Amino acid sequence: MRYIIMAFMIVLVSGCATWNGIKQDTKTGANWTKEKVHEGAKYIEKKTE
Repeated sequence: MRYIIMAFMIVLVSGCATWNGIKQDTKTGANWTKEKVHEGAKYIEKKTE
């Protein structure tokens, strides 16, 4: 029983940090995606020259 409670507390605490990260990523998700797409396109362009 003690291990179950401990595991639940770890998930609860780490879940809060993860949820804040998810909220932050979704706010800047479109910009991040555009940047990554352009970086990937430049990388492929250099490799295919």
